[in-house]
Amino acid sequence: MKLLILVVISAIVIFLILKYHPPLGGKSSAESQSRIQASPQFINGKFHNQIPTPMDYSIKDTADALIKTIKGTPNSRPRENFPIDSFDSNAFKENKEDQVIWFGHSTLLLKVNGVKLLIDPVFSDYASPVPFFGPKRYSDKLPAEIEDLPEIDAVIISHDHYDHLDYGSIRKLKGNVKQFIVPLGVAGHLTKWGVEPERIKELDWWDEEAVEGLTLISTPARHFSGRGGISSGGSTLWSSWVIVSDQTRVYYSGDSGYGPHFKEIGDQYGPFDITLIETGQYDEKWANIHMTPEESLQANLDVGGGLMIPIHWGAFTLALHTWTDPIERAKSAAEQLNVALATPRIGETVTIGATKYPSANWWK
Repeated sequence: MKLLILVVISAIVIFLILKYHPPLGGKSSAESQSRIQASPQFINGKFHNQIPTPMDYSIKDTADALIKTIKGTPNSRPRENFPIDSFDSNAFKENKEDQVIWFGHSTLLLKVNGVKLLIDPVFSDYASPVPFFGPKRYSDKLPAEIEDLPEIDAVIISHDHYDHLDYGSIRKLKGNVKQFIVPLGVAGHLTKWGVEPERIKELDWWDEEAVEGLTLISTPARHFSGRGGISSGGSTLWSSWVIVSDQTRVYYSGDSGYGPHFKEIGDQYGPFDITLIETGQYDEKWANIHMTPEESLQANLDVGGGLMIPIHWGAFTLALHTWTDPIERAKSAAEQLNVALATPRIGETVTIGATKYPSANWWK
């Protein structure tokens, strides 16, 4: 009897957490649901990739990964602090050139034709729904706190995983952002966190949105979504993004396995002056949803990329490889493929279209 009572209480607690814990997000509005149901990507109650993307992860695979995680991977985190450049808000605002600043992992601050864009803002110390639990950020500081940022014209979200869509960051940012551009279904999270619906634009793949003279295009990625338990998986869309001005073209991959969509995007919107492509947090078991560095360099070629900045590394350990493996392998692949690869420090400004770009091995 006592065991039954304990099971019931545990079930109720889990239910209440999943239903009411704010970081888990919210549900889509009726209007959003109508658009979701009409999406070609939404089939049998879930969003799907363009091509079959099995994610068969057996109980044995889960157990093996848990054991390896507990044992730890040598050099899975930096042994000491690495250099981080401080953000100069005045210089960012006064500099007329198009530029991008990497904040670690997939958080990026861009200025394109004077328009200020913030991509996948995660400023919290942990990439998880619970503070002090889950993947912890390598560094004790960031180039800037949210309060130090200028007014942002648009925040762009690729998908709703915790290392790309962060509750605490959105709550702090929302008063300093003109609008949020997100994939279908993601608005439900933002409205629950206090963002007014009229400031959110939800896009399906190949939809375009004008922002202060720029054109933002939601383009395919090969991934998945979900942050509120098994039932929420696939309820929101995942995207890569194209940013176009009169003079500059930028491609951001979001999270993605390798696939034919890169060539398709390149044919429609390339070539690109700069690409920001996922290059870390891979595993052979996740080959369909995360690229190896060698595949990332090939994806850059497929989209017609010029200068490439490797992202999705340098902040959190989410896989079993060493923390420097992504950038070391990316540099090697770039040399073999004759690709221009920028390796900025976190916080270092990269000028789009410049002939000189950061290339130091700062992680060594």
